[in-house]
Amino acid sequence: MSDVLVLIIIGFTGAVMTFYVSEGRKQGPVRSSAVLSLAVALIFHFNALNIKVYLAQNIPLVFIGSSFIGMVSSRLVSNYWTIGAGGVVFCIIFLNASRFFTGYGGALGTAAGISLLTILSIPIVTKKNRLTNGLALFRKTVFRIKRE
Repeated sequence: MSDVLVLIIIGFTGAVMTFYVSEGRKQGPVRSSAVLSLAVALIFHFNALNIKVYLAQNIPLVFIGSSFIGMVSSRLVSNYWTIGAGGVVFCIIFLNASRFFTGYGGALGTAAGISLLTILSIPIVTKKNRLTNGLALFRKTVFRIKRE
């Protein structure tokens, strides 16, 4: 199997697993991301699966970054396929832009934020009255979060 396909599958799986543990098992977003990321990082740090060095170095990075997407609130996204699509978009951004982030802190979080915003904007852009519906949805989301 291609290295890129393996990383895309890891991106999908990392986001969905983190969201499941956070929401389905009620562990909270930070704990679920931390525990899963630690487990993956330890497995690949010691290269316990005896895989290629490229994959052993990049699978933990892709998993950790995609776990940031899985930390999203279920009020915004509650569909596992949407969360998984965010993980795939993150992996594509990671593979194409990781060299631009060299030396900068927060590269994984920034790429995860960009990919999550991309996935969240798809329903807004695909509606008929794009701007009006998008602003209404944004206002509804912002004011709902502030009241609670």
